[in-house]
Amino acid sequence: MQHTNIILKDVNAVYDGPEGVLWELIMGEQIHVGGMSSSQTLANKAGIQKGMKGLDLCSALGAGCRFLVKYYGVNMAGLDGTKTMHQKAQERAKAEGLADKIEFKLGDVTAIPWPDNTFDFVWGEDAWCYVVDKEKLIKEAARVIKPGGVVAFTDWIEGHIPMTPEESKRVLDFMKFPYMESMDGYRALIKKAGLKIETDEYLFPEFAKYVELYLRMLTEQLTSDALKIIGDNMELFQAMGGEMMFMLEMAKAGKMDRCRFVARK
Repeated sequence: MQHTNIILKDVNAVYDGPEGVLWELIMGEQIHVGGMSSSQTLANKAGIQKGMKGLDLCSALGAGCRFLVKYYGVNMAGLDGTKTMHQKAQERAKAEGLADKIEFKLGDVTAIPWPDNTFDFVWGEDAWCYVVDKEKLIKEAARVIKPGGVVAFTDWIEGHIPMTPEESKRVLDFMKFPYMESMDGYRALIKKAGLKIETDEYLFPEFAKYVELYLRMLTEQLTSDALKIIGDNMELFQAMGGEMMFMLEMAKAGKMDRCRFVARK
C-alpha cells in the first residue's frame, strides 16, 4: 500500500471547489460508482429494514441518506468533514422534505460524535478511500453500532494485480486519496474491530465499465458543461481527461478495483 501526504484539507479543497461540482456532473449527486443500483444492492445485502437508524460516514451531499430514508423507511445521520458538502446536504434534505428524518453533522469520521451502540447500521459508499486512518474509522463504526448491527460499505481499492509505485502515485495524486486499501487489508481491519464479515466482494469488471462511462460522459456529452465549471480552461480539461484515461487503463488491467463489504457486530 503506497501512501501519499494527502490529508483532509486536500480533499476539502476538491469538494469545496469546482472539482466537486464536476464529479457531481459526471456521477450524479450520489457520487459513487453504480448510483442507485449499487445502493440498492448494498442495502439489500446488509438487511436494511424500515424503522432502523443508520449513520452514513463521509455522507457528502447526503444523497445516500436521502435514498435510504425514501426507499427503505429508515432514519439517518450523516457525518462529513467538508463544509460545502455538509451545507448542501442540509439544504437538499430540507428541499425534499426529509430534514426531520436526517441529522447531519460536520466532523471527523475517525472520531464519531455519537455515543456507543447508537445505530443499527453504518453506511459508506466509495468515500473511505479519502480517509487517512481507515483502521480508526472502522473501529469507530463498530463502536457506534448496536450489538447485531452492521457496517456496510463500498470503496475503491487496490486491484488484484499490483500497480507500480509510479502508477500508484499518479492515481493517488489525481484522486486525492491518501492511499487505497486492499481487499485483504480491509478484511484485517474489519476483523480487528471485532466484526464478523458476511459479504466481501471484488466488483471487477463492473468498476472498469463505469470508469469508461464517466470518461465518455466527460468527452462526448458533457464537455461544455464541464468546461463551464472549470472556467473554460481547456488545458485543465484535457489534463483531467488524460488522468481519467489512465485510471481506465489501470481498471481494465485489474490494478484498481472496487469492493463491497457487509460485517456484523
